[in-house]
Amino acid sequence: MAYREEFSQGDRTTPALMEGKAPGPSSADAVAQPQVPVAAPAQPKKKSKFGKKPILLAILGAALAFGAYEGNNWWTTGRFMVSTDDAYVQADITILSAKVSGYVDSVQVTSNQKVKAGDLIAKIDDGDYRLALQSAQNKLATQQSAVMRIGRQIDAARASVAQAQAQITAAQADAERAEADYARQLQLSQSNYTSRATLETAKAERDRSQANVKSAQAALAVAQANVEVLAAQQVEAERVSAEQQTDVDKAQRDLSFTEIRAPVDGVIGNKAVEVGTYVQPGNRLAAVVPLSSVHVDANFKETQLSSLQPGQKVHVEVDAFPDHDIVGTVESVSPASGSVFSLLPPENATGNFTKIVQRVPVRVTVTPEVAQQGFLRPGLSVVVKVDTRDHGDQGSKTAQR
Repeated sequence: MAYREEFSQGDRTTPALMEGKAPGPSSADAVAQPQVPVAAPAQPKKKSKFGKKPILLAILGAALAFGAYEGNNWWTTGRFMVSTDDAYVQADITILSAKVSGYVDSVQVTSNQKVKAGDLIAKIDDGDYRLALQSAQNKLATQQSAVMRIGRQIDAARASVAQAQAQITAAQADAERAEADYARQLQLSQSNYTSRATLETAKAERDRSQANVKSAQAALAVAQANVEVLAAQQVEAERVSAEQQTDVDKAQRDLSFTEIRAPVDGVIGNKAVEVGTYVQPGNRLAAVVPLSSVHVDANFKETQLSSLQPGQKVHVEVDAFPDHDIVGTVESVSPASGSVFSLLPPENATGNFTKIVQRVPVRVTVTPEVAQQGFLRPGLSVVVKVDTRDHGDQGSKTAQR
Protein backbone atom coordinates (compact mmCIF):
# COMPACT_ATOMS: atom_id res chain seq x y z
CA MET A 1 0.00 0.00 0.00
CA ALA A 2 2.82 2.27 0.84
CA TYR A 3 4.45 1.50 -2.49
CA ARG A 4 1.35 2.38 -4.38
CA GLU A 5 1.02 5.72 -2.57
CA GLU A 6 4.65 6.59 -3.41
CA PHE A 7 4.13 5.48 -6.98
CA SER A 8 1.02 7.56 -7.27
CA GLN A 9 2.83 10.57 -5.81
CA GLY A 10 5.66 9.89 -8.24
CA ASP A 11 3.19 9.89 -11.05
CA ARG A 12 1.91 13.27 -9.94
CA THR A 13 5.41 14.85 -9.73
CA THR A 14 6.77 13.37 -12.89
CA PRO A 15 4.78 15.61 -15.22
CA ALA A 16 6.12 18.60 -13.38
CA LEU A 17 9.67 17.45 -13.83
CA MET A 18 8.99 16.60 -17.42
CA GLU A 19 7.72 20.14 -18.09
CA GLY A 20 11.01 21.55 -16.77
CA LYS A 21 9.55 22.95 -13.58
CA ALA A 22 11.10 22.47 -10.22
CA PRO A 23 8.99 20.71 -7.73
CA GLY A 24 7.17 23.12 -5.54
CA PRO A 25 7.77 23.27 -1.81
CA SER A 26 5.76 21.39 0.52
CA SER A 27 2.98 23.01 2.42
CA ALA A 28 5.09 23.01 5.55
CA ASP A 29 7.90 24.88 3.83
CA ALA A 30 5.41 27.38 2.34
CA VAL A 31 4.16 28.20 5.75
CA ALA A 32 7.69 28.59 7.20
CA GLN A 33 9.15 30.97 4.52
CA PRO A 34 8.05 34.68 4.45
CA GLN A 35 6.70 36.08 1.26
CA VAL A 36 8.93 38.62 -0.75
CA PRO A 37 7.06 41.73 -1.92
CA VAL A 38 6.99 42.25 -5.67
CA ALA A 39 8.20 45.72 -6.96
CA ALA A 40 5.68 47.78 -8.83
CA PRO A 41 6.41 48.47 -12.59
CA ALA A 42 8.32 51.80 -13.34
CA GLN A 43 6.17 54.68 -14.44
CA PRO A 44 7.29 56.48 -17.71
CA LYS A 45 8.90 59.96 -17.17
CA LYS A 46 6.86 62.90 -18.12
CA LYS A 47 8.41 65.06 -20.91
CA SER A 48 9.42 68.69 -20.08
CA LYS A 49 6.99 71.28 -21.18
CA PHE A 50 9.64 73.36 -23.08
CA GLY A 51 12.24 70.68 -24.06
CA LYS A 52 15.47 72.06 -25.71
CA LYS A 53 13.92 75.34 -26.74
CA PRO A 54 15.63 77.49 -24.00
CA ILE A 55 19.08 76.26 -25.03
CA LEU A 56 18.42 77.00 -28.68
CA LEU A 57 17.07 80.42 -27.79
CA ALA A 58 20.19 81.15 -25.69
CA ILE A 59 22.49 80.11 -28.53
CA LEU A 60 20.50 82.16 -31.01
CA GLY A 61 20.59 85.19 -28.70
CA ALA A 62 24.35 84.88 -28.21
CA ALA A 63 24.85 84.59 -31.97
CA LEU A 64 22.69 87.65 -32.57
CA ALA A 65 24.58 89.61 -29.90
CA PHE A 66 27.94 88.61 -31.38
CA GLY A 67 26.75 89.46 -34.87
CA ALA A 68 25.45 92.82 -33.68
CA TYR A 69 28.78 93.56 -31.95
CA GLU A 70 30.82 92.60 -34.98
CA GLY A 71 28.48 94.46 -37.29
CA ASN A 72 28.72 97.60 -35.22
CA ASN A 73 32.49 97.23 -35.07
CA TRP A 74 32.68 96.87 -38.86
CA TRP A 75 30.32 99.78 -39.44
CA THR A 76 32.15 102.15 -37.10
CA THR A 77 35.73 101.01 -37.62
CA GLY A 78 36.27 97.93 -39.75
CA ARG A 79 35.09 99.35 -43.06
CA PHE A 80 37.60 102.17 -42.78
CA MET A 81 40.61 99.90 -42.12
CA VAL A 82 42.86 98.80 -45.00
CA SER A 83 45.03 95.88 -43.93
CA THR A 84 47.62 93.47 -45.21
CA ASP A 85 49.63 90.66 -43.69
CA ASP A 86 52.34 90.94 -46.36
CA ALA A 87 54.43 93.22 -44.17
CA TYR A 88 57.80 92.87 -42.49
CA VAL A 89 59.97 94.84 -40.10
CA GLN A 90 63.04 96.39 -41.72
CA ALA A 91 66.00 98.51 -40.60
CA ASP A 92 68.92 100.34 -42.18
CA ILE A 93 71.44 97.70 -41.18
CA THR A 94 75.10 98.75 -41.41
CA ILE A 95 77.55 96.08 -42.54
CA LEU A 96 81.02 96.50 -41.04
CA SER A 97 83.85 95.47 -43.38
CA ALA A 98 87.62 95.67 -43.28
CA LYS A 99 89.26 98.53 -45.22
CA VAL A 100 92.83 97.26 -44.83
CA SER A 101 94.35 93.82 -44.58
CA GLY A 102 95.98 92.26 -41.56
CA TYR A 103 95.50 89.99 -38.59
CA VAL A 104 92.80 90.86 -36.08
CA ASP A 105 94.53 91.89 -32.88
CA SER A 106 91.47 92.25 -30.61
CA VAL A 107 87.66 92.06 -30.67
CA GLN A 108 85.88 94.31 -28.21
CA VAL A 109 82.24 93.20 -28.67
CA THR A 110 80.11 90.09 -28.51
CA SER A 111 77.01 89.06 -30.43
CA ASN A 112 73.79 90.91 -29.53
CA GLN A 113 75.73 93.59 -27.62
CA LYS A 114 74.48 97.18 -27.67
CA VAL A 115 77.00 99.71 -28.97
CA LYS A 116 77.17 103.47 -29.38
CA ALA A 117 78.46 105.37 -32.38
CA GLY A 118 82.25 105.47 -32.18
CA ASP A 119 82.66 102.38 -29.99
CA LEU A 120 85.58 100.15 -30.94
CA ILE A 121 84.42 96.90 -32.54
CA ALA A 122 87.69 95.25 -33.56
CA LYS A 123 91.34 96.21 -34.05
CA ILE A 124 93.74 95.02 -36.76
CA ASP A 125 97.48 94.73 -36.11
CA ASP A 126 98.82 98.21 -37.00
CA GLY A 127 102.60 97.62 -36.92
CA ASP A 128 103.11 97.79 -40.67
CA TYR A 129 100.89 100.82 -41.01
CA ARG A 130 102.75 102.73 -38.31
CA LEU A 131 106.03 102.07 -40.14
CA ALA A 132 104.49 103.22 -43.41
CA LEU A 133 103.32 106.42 -41.73
CA GLN A 134 106.75 107.06 -40.24
CA SER A 135 108.42 106.54 -43.63
CA ALA A 136 106.02 108.95 -45.32
CA GLN A 137 106.59 111.56 -42.62
CA ASN A 138 110.39 111.25 -42.99
CA LYS A 139 110.20 111.73 -46.75
CA LEU A 140 107.99 114.76 -46.26
CA ALA A 141 110.45 116.27 -43.80
CA THR A 142 113.34 115.76 -46.24
CA GLN A 143 111.41 117.39 -49.05
CA GLN A 144 110.40 120.31 -46.88
CA SER A 145 114.10 120.82 -46.08
CA ALA A 146 114.81 120.89 -49.81
CA VAL A 147 112.14 123.54 -50.26
CA MET A 148 113.73 125.63 -47.55
CA ARG A 149 117.19 125.22 -49.14
CA ILE A 150 115.90 126.39 -52.49
CA GLY A 151 114.34 129.37 -50.78
CA ARG A 152 117.69 130.35 -49.37
CA GLN A 153 119.28 129.95 -52.81
CA ILE A 154 116.67 132.28 -54.24
CA ASP A 155 117.60 134.87 -51.63
CA ALA A 156 121.27 134.53 -52.62
CA ALA A 157 120.40 134.81 -56.31
CA ARG A 158 118.43 137.96 -55.68
CA ALA A 159 121.46 139.38 -53.90
CA SER A 160 123.51 138.51 -56.97
CA VAL A 161 121.03 140.45 -59.07
CA ALA A 162 121.50 143.46 -56.88
CA GLN A 163 125.28 143.06 -57.14
CA ALA A 164 125.08 142.86 -60.93
CA GLN A 165 122.99 146.00 -61.03
CA ALA A 166 125.62 147.80 -58.94
CA GLN A 167 128.36 146.56 -61.27
CA ILE A 168 126.44 147.95 -64.23
CA THR A 169 126.26 151.32 -62.55
CA ALA A 170 130.01 151.25 -61.86
CA ALA A 171 130.79 150.16 -65.39
CA GLN A 172 128.65 152.88 -66.84
CA ALA A 173 130.45 155.46 -64.70
CA ASP A 174 133.84 154.19 -65.92
CA ALA A 175 132.56 154.25 -69.46
CA GLU A 176 131.46 157.86 -69.16
CA ARG A 177 134.83 158.84 -67.69
CA ALA A 178 136.72 156.99 -70.40
CA GLU A 179 134.58 158.58 -73.08
CA ALA A 180 135.36 162.04 -71.71
CA ASP A 181 139.08 161.29 -71.54
CA TYR A 182 139.09 160.10 -75.13
CA ALA A 183 137.23 163.19 -76.33
CA ARG A 184 139.69 165.42 -74.53
CA GLN A 185 142.74 163.59 -75.91
CA LEU A 186 141.25 163.67 -79.38
CA GLN A 187 140.84 167.45 -79.18
CA LEU A 188 144.40 167.89 -77.88
CA SER A 189 145.79 165.65 -80.58
CA GLN A 190 144.24 167.84 -83.22
CA SER A 191 146.15 170.82 -81.75
CA ASN A 192 149.32 168.73 -81.42
CA TYR A 193 149.31 169.14 -77.64
CA THR A 194 149.42 165.40 -76.93
CA SER A 195 151.08 162.40 -78.38
CA ARG A 196 149.42 159.84 -80.53
CA ALA A 197 150.13 157.11 -77.98
CA THR A 198 148.18 158.96 -75.31
CA LEU A 199 145.26 159.24 -77.69
CA GLU A 200 145.33 155.54 -78.45
CA THR A 201 145.47 154.73 -74.75
CA ALA A 202 142.42 156.90 -74.07
CA LYS A 203 140.55 155.22 -76.93
CA ALA A 204 141.39 151.74 -75.60
CA GLU A 205 140.23 152.72 -72.13
CA ARG A 206 136.94 153.97 -73.59
CA ASP A 207 136.35 150.70 -75.48
CA ARG A 208 137.20 148.61 -72.41
CA SER A 209 134.81 150.53 -70.19
CA GLN A 210 132.02 150.11 -72.73
CA ALA A 211 132.71 146.36 -72.81
CA ASN A 212 132.58 146.27 -69.04
CA VAL A 213 129.13 147.84 -69.15
CA LYS A 214 127.92 145.13 -71.52
CA SER A 215 129.52 142.46 -69.36
CA ALA A 216 127.80 143.82 -66.26
CA GLN A 217 124.50 143.88 -68.09
CA ALA A 218 124.99 140.25 -69.13
CA ALA A 219 125.84 139.31 -65.54
CA LEU A 220 122.63 140.96 -64.42
CA ALA A 221 120.62 138.93 -66.94
CA VAL A 222 122.29 135.74 -65.73
CA ALA A 223 121.53 136.58 -62.10
CA GLN A 224 117.90 137.32 -62.91
CA ALA A 225 117.56 134.06 -64.88
CA ASN A 226 119.11 132.17 -61.99
CA VAL A 227 116.46 133.61 -59.67
CA GLU A 228 113.72 132.45 -62.05
CA VAL A 229 115.23 128.95 -62.28
CA LEU A 230 115.44 128.64 -58.53
CA ALA A 231 111.88 129.89 -58.17
CA ALA A 232 110.70 127.18 -60.60
CA GLN A 233 112.67 124.58 -58.67
CA GLN A 234 111.05 125.80 -55.49
CA VAL A 235 107.56 125.38 -56.99
CA GLU A 236 108.49 121.88 -58.15
CA ALA A 237 109.81 121.00 -54.72
CA GLU A 238 106.68 122.35 -53.08
CA ARG A 239 104.49 120.21 -55.34
CA VAL A 240 106.56 117.15 -54.51
CA SER A 241 106.16 118.07 -50.86
CA ALA A 242 102.39 118.29 -51.36
CA GLU A 243 102.40 114.81 -52.92
CA GLN A 244 104.35 113.48 -49.98
CA GLN A 245 101.89 115.19 -47.63
CA THR A 246 99.17 113.25 -49.42
CA ASP A 247 101.16 110.07 -48.82
CA VAL A 248 101.33 110.97 -45.13
CA ASP A 249 97.57 111.56 -45.02
CA LYS A 250 96.95 108.25 -46.77
CA ALA A 251 99.22 106.45 -44.32
CA GLN A 252 97.35 108.06 -41.44
CA ARG A 253 94.02 106.97 -42.92
CA ASP A 254 95.28 103.43 -43.40
CA LEU A 255 96.42 103.44 -39.79
CA SER A 256 93.01 104.70 -38.62
CA PHE A 257 91.30 101.94 -40.62
CA THR A 258 92.95 99.36 -38.40
CA GLU A 259 90.33 100.33 -35.81
CA ILE A 260 86.82 99.30 -36.85
CA ARG A 261 84.31 101.45 -34.99
CA ALA A 262 80.51 101.50 -34.90
CA PRO A 263 79.16 104.22 -37.23
CA VAL A 264 75.74 104.37 -35.53
CA ASP A 265 74.00 103.31 -32.35
CA GLY A 266 72.63 99.78 -32.49
CA VAL A 267 73.08 96.13 -31.64
CA ILE A 268 75.84 93.87 -32.93
CA GLY A 269 74.59 90.99 -35.03
CA ASN A 270 76.01 88.37 -37.38
CA LYS A 271 79.51 88.71 -35.88
CA ALA A 272 82.01 86.89 -38.08
CA VAL A 273 85.40 87.94 -36.70
CA GLU A 274 87.62 86.54 -33.98
CA VAL A 275 91.10 87.29 -32.67
CA GLY A 276 93.77 86.03 -35.07
CA THR A 277 91.58 86.08 -38.15
CA TYR A 278 93.30 87.41 -41.27
CA VAL A 279 91.03 89.90 -42.97
CA GLN A 280 91.28 91.57 -46.34
CA PRO A 281 89.56 94.68 -47.70
CA GLY A 282 85.88 93.96 -48.12
CA ASN A 283 85.68 91.06 -45.67
CA ARG A 284 82.48 91.17 -43.63
CA LEU A 285 83.14 91.47 -39.91
CA ALA A 286 79.77 92.19 -38.26
CA ALA A 287 76.50 94.06 -38.66
CA VAL A 288 75.10 96.93 -36.60
CA VAL A 289 71.30 96.91 -36.38
CA PRO A 290 69.87 100.31 -35.36
CA LEU A 291 66.77 99.17 -33.47
CA SER A 292 65.89 102.78 -32.65
CA SER A 293 65.13 103.49 -36.32
CA VAL A 294 63.27 100.37 -37.39
CA HIS A 295 60.36 100.67 -39.80
CA VAL A 296 57.79 98.47 -41.50
CA ASP A 297 57.54 97.82 -45.23
CA ALA A 298 53.94 96.79 -45.98
CA ASN A 299 53.17 95.46 -49.45
CA PHE A 300 49.63 96.59 -50.21
CA LYS A 301 47.66 95.54 -53.27
CA GLU A 302 47.35 98.13 -55.99
CA THR A 303 43.60 98.13 -55.43
CA GLN A 304 44.15 99.37 -51.87
CA LEU A 305 46.29 102.39 -52.71
CA SER A 306 43.43 104.76 -53.51
CA SER A 307 42.69 105.34 -49.82
CA LEU A 308 46.31 105.40 -48.59
CA GLN A 309 48.33 108.55 -48.13
CA PRO A 310 51.27 109.70 -46.01
CA GLY A 311 50.50 110.75 -42.47
CA GLN A 312 47.68 108.26 -41.82
CA LYS A 313 47.56 106.37 -38.54
CA VAL A 314 48.63 102.72 -38.68
CA HIS A 315 48.07 99.84 -36.27
CA VAL A 316 50.83 97.23 -36.35
CA GLU A 317 50.31 93.74 -34.94
CA VAL A 318 53.48 91.69 -34.51
CA ASP A 319 53.01 87.95 -34.90
CA ALA A 320 55.54 87.35 -32.12
CA PHE A 321 53.68 89.68 -29.73
CA PRO A 322 49.98 89.45 -30.66
CA ASP A 323 48.79 91.22 -27.49
CA HIS A 324 50.61 94.49 -28.25
CA ASP A 325 49.05 97.14 -30.48
CA ILE A 326 51.82 99.27 -31.97
CA VAL A 327 50.84 102.58 -33.51
CA GLY A 328 52.75 104.01 -36.47
CA THR A 329 52.37 106.43 -39.37
CA VAL A 330 52.40 106.05 -43.13
CA GLU A 331 55.60 107.76 -44.25
CA SER A 332 55.70 107.23 -48.01
CA VAL A 333 54.57 105.08 -50.91
CA SER A 334 57.03 103.41 -53.26
CA PRO A 335 57.34 105.00 -56.74
CA ALA A 336 56.88 101.59 -58.39
CA SER A 337 55.60 98.12 -57.62
CA GLY A 338 57.89 95.51 -56.20
CA SER A 339 58.00 93.51 -59.44
CA VAL A 340 59.58 96.45 -61.30
CA PHE A 341 62.67 96.28 -59.07
CA SER A 342 62.95 92.49 -59.20
CA LEU A 343 65.88 90.73 -60.84
CA LEU A 344 63.73 89.71 -63.81
CA PRO A 345 60.95 92.29 -64.31
CA PRO A 346 57.83 90.92 -65.98
CA GLU A 347 57.46 91.48 -69.72
CA ASN A 348 53.79 91.54 -70.63
CA ALA A 349 54.17 92.66 -74.24
CA THR A 350 54.89 89.15 -75.48
CA GLY A 351 52.99 85.88 -75.19
CA ASN A 352 49.76 85.28 -73.35
CA PHE A 353 48.76 87.75 -70.67
CA THR A 354 47.35 86.92 -67.25
CA LYS A 355 46.51 89.88 -65.09
CA ILE A 356 47.98 89.64 -61.60
CA VAL A 357 47.31 92.15 -58.87
CA GLN A 358 50.56 93.93 -58.12
CA ARG A 359 51.77 94.96 -54.71
CA VAL A 360 53.35 98.32 -53.88
CA PRO A 361 55.60 98.78 -50.83
CA VAL A 362 54.42 101.34 -48.30
CA ARG A 363 56.84 102.64 -45.65
CA VAL A 364 55.42 102.78 -42.10
CA THR A 365 57.43 104.47 -39.36
CA VAL A 366 57.12 104.36 -35.59
CA THR A 367 58.36 106.79 -32.96
CA PRO A 368 61.77 106.18 -31.34
CA GLU A 369 60.01 105.54 -28.04
CA VAL A 370 58.00 102.70 -29.60
CA ALA A 371 61.09 101.32 -31.35
CA GLN A 372 63.02 101.28 -28.07
CA GLN A 373 60.46 98.87 -26.59
CA GLY A 374 62.09 96.08 -28.60
CA PHE A 375 58.94 94.54 -30.09
CA LEU A 376 59.98 95.39 -33.65
CA ARG A 377 62.96 93.41 -34.88
CA PRO A 378 64.08 93.35 -38.52
CA GLY A 379 62.64 90.35 -40.34
CA LEU A 380 59.56 89.82 -38.14
CA SER A 381 56.19 89.36 -39.82
CA VAL A 382 53.50 91.88 -38.93
CA VAL A 383 49.93 92.73 -39.83
CA VAL A 384 49.39 96.34 -40.82
CA LYS A 385 46.04 98.11 -40.60
CA VAL A 386 45.72 101.66 -41.91
CA ASP A 387 42.93 103.87 -40.61
CA THR A 388 41.67 105.66 -43.73
CA ARG A 389 39.49 107.99 -41.66
CA ASP A 390 42.68 109.90 -40.96
CA HIS A 391 43.33 112.06 -44.02
CA GLY A 392 47.01 112.38 -43.15
CA ASP A 393 49.16 114.92 -44.96
CA GLN A 394 47.21 115.97 -48.02
CA GLY A 395 49.97 118.20 -49.30
CA SER A 396 52.58 115.47 -49.53
CA LYS A 397 50.38 112.76 -51.00
CA THR A 398 51.21 113.63 -54.62
CA ALA A 399 54.83 114.42 -53.88
CA GLN A 400 55.41 111.08 -52.21
CA ARG A 401 53.91 109.25 -55.13
